[in-house]
Amino acid sequence: MKKQALNRHIRTTSLALAAGVGLTAAGAAQAQDSVNLAYVEWASEVASTNVVRAVLEQAGYEVDMTSLSAAAMWQALSTGDADAIVAAWLPTTHAEYLERVGDDVEDLGPNLDGTKLGLVVPEYTDVDSIEDLNDNADLFDGEIIGIDPGAGLMGLTEDVVDEYDLDLRLRSGSDATMVAALSSAINNEEDIVVTSWTPHWMFARWDLKYLDDPQEIYGGAEQIHTVVRQGLGDDMPEVHAILDAFEWTPEQMGEVMLMNQEDDSDPYENAQQWVEDNQDLVEEWLSAAE
Repeated sequence: MKKQALNRHIRTTSLALAAGVGLTAAGAAQAQDSVNLAYVEWASEVASTNVVRAVLEQAGYEVDMTSLSAAAMWQALSTGDADAIVAAWLPTTHAEYLERVGDDVEDLGPNLDGTKLGLVVPEYTDVDSIEDLNDNADLFDGEIIGIDPGAGLMGLTEDVVDEYDLDLRLRSGSDATMVAALSSAINNEEDIVVTSWTPHWMFARWDLKYLDDPQEIYGGAEQIHTVVRQGLGDDMPEVHAILDAFEWTPEQMGEVMLMNQEDDSDPYENAQQWVEDNQDLVEEWLSAAE
């Protein structure tokens, strides 16, 4: 993400937190038997954060979850208003957020390997590379459908628009609005280009493809990391150990994400069910605290 844009997001977040819009310092980060997990409303992070919540509850902890923008999530972690995130996309997408918060957080390493970012179109769309978008801008009504404006993926896509000199406007929204636009386009056999990532349940639902990125602005494969506030290991060593041990596969995450797409399903209840059905793996995570 561009430094000027990142600084603006961080300043805005700081003001919001100071005004009481975000978390409070008297919250769960201060309570030894309560854990506060911050996350962004992306399908992947909703799945993983709810699973971690269910695991920590099985270990006997009270767990709160707080949905924030990407910038606010990192800010809350750095100030100690949140205890942990399992939603850090590294080494590219959230690199500048991590650099910004520096020694205020501790990176516990990857909890999932094999992620990817980029621009995605339906398989039937006759465009295969970002370089071809300008020649086909009318197919997409001159728009790239994005997610929340604070996301690192959006910052990278702004760079893509600049570096490829695209004549398409990046429209911000959310994961939900992006998926809704994609679903509508596919149902009507229309062309659309969206920002997206793997793992995401939509790749199991529809035939989609990434556009080639010859300049490699989106980078290569990424990992999702677990990052905690500085001092968590001293305050809550068992929680720190469990979070450090938490690791799963894109396929396992995909199981939870697909459960979350069922009508009237509840992500927390789905996570509880998945944890119950995968006790061998869960016990491996919990045993790290023994």
